[in-house]
Amino acid sequence: MKIIAAAVAAFILIPQMPVYAVDTTPTEEYATQWESRKSLPVESNTIAGWPKGPENGCESAILMDVETGAILYSKNINEQLYPASTTKIMTALLVVENCHMDEVVTFSDESIDNTEWGSSRIGIKKGEQLTVEQCLYGLLLGSANEVAYALAEHVGGDLESFVGMMNDRAAQLGCTNTHFVNASGLPDPEHYVSALDLAKIAKEFFSNETLCMISGSAKYVIPTTNLTDEERPLENHHKMIPGKKYAYEGIIGGKTGFTTDARQTLVTCALRDGMKLVCVVMKDESPYQFTDTAQLLDYGFASFDKLNVAENENRYNIKSSGFFHTDLDILGSSRDILALNKSGSIVIPKGMKFEDASVTVDYEPGVKNAVARLDYYVGDNYVGGTTLDYASGEKLFEFANIITDSSKDQPQSYKPDHKTVFVTVSDVVKKLFIIVGSLFLLILLVEIIFRFIRSAQRAKLKKRKRYKKRSENRRYNYKKRSENKRRRNPGEQISSRDMYTKPIYKELQKRSASASGQVAEPDYDEDYEEYDEDYEPSYTEEQMVKDFPGMEGYGIELLPLDHPDRWK
Repeated sequence: MKIIAAAVAAFILIPQMPVYAVDTTPTEEYATQWESRKSLPVESNTIAGWPKGPENGCESAILMDVETGAILYSKNINEQLYPASTTKIMTALLVVENCHMDEVVTFSDESIDNTEWGSSRIGIKKGEQLTVEQCLYGLLLGSANEVAYALAEHVGGDLESFVGMMNDRAAQLGCTNTHFVNASGLPDPEHYVSALDLAKIAKEFFSNETLCMISGSAKYVIPTTNLTDEERPLENHHKMIPGKKYAYEGIIGGKTGFTTDARQTLVTCALRDGMKLVCVVMKDESPYQFTDTAQLLDYGFASFDKLNVAENENRYNIKSSGFFHTDLDILGSSRDILALNKSGSIVIPKGMKFEDASVTVDYEPGVKNAVARLDYYVGDNYVGGTTLDYASGEKLFEFANIITDSSKDQPQSYKPDHKTVFVTVSDVVKKLFIIVGSLFLLILLVEIIFRFIRSAQRAKLKKRKRYKKRSENRRYNYKKRSENKRRRNPGEQISSRDMYTKPIYKELQKRSASASGQVAEPDYDEDYEEYDEDYEPSYTEEQMVKDFPGMEGYGIELLPLDHPDRWK
């Protein structure tokens, strides 16, 4: 008993080496079963005009386009089967969605003790700490079951809560034949999944760049930890990645799985010519899980084309007249309010025209910013689709000329029970901006014109005032100088300068009257003040000569009244 106890203790304390099962050689019984499964029907081969897919010995297989979800190959895809370690793609998906890569995971006693020692492990000890990133490499490359348990506790608090999260997430992804009871994929009658559901989970898994990078890595080394001084090298079990025996061109990543009951299961993703395909094979035998997968991927890439809906749809796009009827158009053409989503695509057999695929319209797409969804089919097989999106705002419209399931090839008008009011906010803002801007420019132009006119008028008025003032000042100065000169020397000759003033003729009249003995008329003028005898001249003769040099030579001589030249 002591020896047995010591052996058990040693077995527990010694780190266990990884258990790889991808190379398990099938027994004769399993080989016979594999051969017989080749006769199972391939449902996709019954689709009219569909390329015939290859036969294989797996129980179930599916080939799906990751972007569109179109199923290119289907064989018994709804049967509930054991997923084995391919379960870990759901575990990894939930970890990435709920954790940061640098979070620290501490391995509990339960994560070590409740993991079967004969299953796949990487020898983690109780209390050992790894980051989430290191754990994901251990989960996807090393397929470590104790790591799956520890991650489940880290994310969900305990295994049961995490399993509930797994089932809820599967339901969100549209899985109908799936039920999980653990995070690792260890055998359990209640732990199952169908190939279709596993492909839906894988579609979400390979839409995450982090998971693509990790699952496609060939090797990784877990560094020393708080309890281990040695590094842990890991090697990817998937033999289709670069450098492996069955390396495949365009491989992105994948996950292997094996138990005695599940046999070989494999999930693989590859990308070529813009088409990203995921392949799932279940209950296969080694090494055919790799060769069957490669055969299916080759079939998909060689037999199908991927076409963008917005670039090829000419029947029911927004530019087609009559695609919808507008009851109220706020700002002109309604063609600007709706558009086919440019990211939508379909996958159809090579040689088939885009118009050969039938289309249905769902007016309750359940997608934000989408008013309808267009789904395309070849026969009854869904091949992709896109959404009809509208901009933010509201406008009243009704769709028309849409082919529905019941209408076959004849377009029929569709009138929703409710009306949606739709206004293109961007157009409103643009047109209001143009209107306000135009009014502003018009007002500015008018203001500039009026300012120019007023400025010209003010300049003209100032000029007239300036000239008038100058003229008045000149006349006033001439008047005063003339008057002063007359008052100082009544008999002195008058200068020619004084003759330009109005009072000169009055002065001549007075002088003529005085010389003839006549009484001169009073010296009144309506434009000048009355003569003031007390007026003192402001200028002396010397000052005038000084201020106006040269003026003394311009005087004129007053001749006697009886002189013959006086009145010439």
